[in-house]
Formats: sequence, structure tokens, C-alpha cells
Amino acid sequence: MNIGEASKASGVSAKMIRHYESIGLLRPPARGSNDYRLYAERDLHELRFIARARALGFSMKEIGELLSLWRNRRRASAQVRAIAGTHLKALEQRIAMMESVRATLSELVRCCHGDDRPDCPILDDLTLQR
Repeated sequence: MNIGEASKASGVSAKMIRHYESIGLLRPPARGSNDYRLYAERDLHELRFIARARALGFSMKEIGELLSLWRNRRRASAQVRAIAGTHLKALEQRIAMMESVRATLSELVRCCHGDDRPDCPILDDLTLQR
């Protein structure tokens, strides 16, 4: 199938497919006599894999490592778990930071009168040097 069909079947845009090929994440596909890319079912599986890993927030480097492990049938699942565990820990840290930001902003919004007065605790807080 051509790149348009592969895009439709995988849910990954043709532009991203070309990008994944250019950075070495996706192996170059076979080429037809007209030099057009020809994608096989294996390529679609890899594109779906990449799309799912991206949806879970893995970095391109992590996706490359996971894809390499997925391709290796003799892999140790401990390697996969280590990558996912590291990603999960970083995600939990970002969530904790975002929850802290949300709590701070919630308090600032609660304290702001939101009326015609010029005083504003939100602006006051933003001007504090920390």
C-alpha cells in the first residue's frame, strides 16, 4: 500500500510517517518500480505502535528503545518495564507539579475580587521574586 493508504490504515499522517523514517524510528519501506513507498502490514503494526506510545507520552528516544525491544523477540520484559517505570515516575512528578500549580492558581483566583478595583492578588503574586 502507498503512504496515503498506510496513513489512513494506521491513523498516522503521511508527514509523520516520513518524519519517523527520516529519524530512523521507522525502517525505510520497500519501493515500487515507480520509486513510491510501499508499506506492508508489519509497517502498519509499527506505525500503530508508535502512535500508541506517543499517546502515552513516551519520548521519541523511549519509543525508539521500546520499538527496538518489540522487534527483538528475545528481549527481557525487565528492559521494557524499566523504560515504562522511568516514564511513569516522570509523569507522576509532572502531575504533582501541575497539581501544585493548580492549587496555587485556584487560591489566587479565589482571593481576587474580580471587580473594578485595581488591586489584584494574582498580579501581586506574579511580581514576587522567588
